[in-house]
Amino acid sequence: MNGLVQDIKDSIEQSGIVSRLGPSHIIACLGSALVCGLIIYAAYKFFYRGAVYSESFNVLNIMTCMVTSFIIMTIASNLVLSLGMVGALSIVRFRAAIKDPLDIGFLFLAIAAGLTSGAGLYPVALIGTMSVVLVYILLSFLQSNKKSFLLVVKYSDGAKDSILKTIKPYGAKLKSVISYGETTELTVTVRIKGINTVLLDFIRQIDGVTSAVLMEYVGD
Repeated sequence: MNGLVQDIKDSIEQSGIVSRLGPSHIIACLGSALVCGLIIYAAYKFFYRGAVYSESFNVLNIMTCMVTSFIIMTIASNLVLSLGMVGALSIVRFRAAIKDPLDIGFLFLAIAAGLTSGAGLYPVALIGTMSVVLVYILLSFLQSNKKSFLLVVKYSDGAKDSILKTIKPYGAKLKSVISYGETTELTVTVRIKGINTVLLDFIRQIDGVTSAVLMEYVGD
């Protein structure tokens, strides 16, 4: 083991990696990655349209940029270290579930920004990140302001027709129907513009409705 460690040290010294990766180069790469990460952070924070904003995931975007950057700096500078790095990274497994598919896009953007920054392609990293972010912001404004909501209504059998008539204009799609004797629980998705509780008020005024719950929904 000591011999292997010594061989790696000798390889590093012979390759001149320390001289090539001077402080100025490292600071420039990490600085570029940090700027790209902050751009992604701001776009995700102020223009995210999902149901649940995650601050921890947004911070992860910045960290991903910077971590990817110094990994690429190492891999690009020495063949021995690159093989060892690939072997080490091959055992990493990510178990966190991505709830919103759009989050995957932000994560890939962070990785791409880190890759280009670590390779020293600062203009590509900065211009590419800003271009993707601007497209995302533009698309977020062009999208409809209507959001999907889950509507859960509990009612007696006599209220069924009135409920269906009320929710029809909102593009209701059936998710589930559960019967509890004389009481039925209906779950549908509806499309509502902004924060609007008018539909919920209409539902509650129907005779036979015992409860009605409206919650933002992200899914199929």
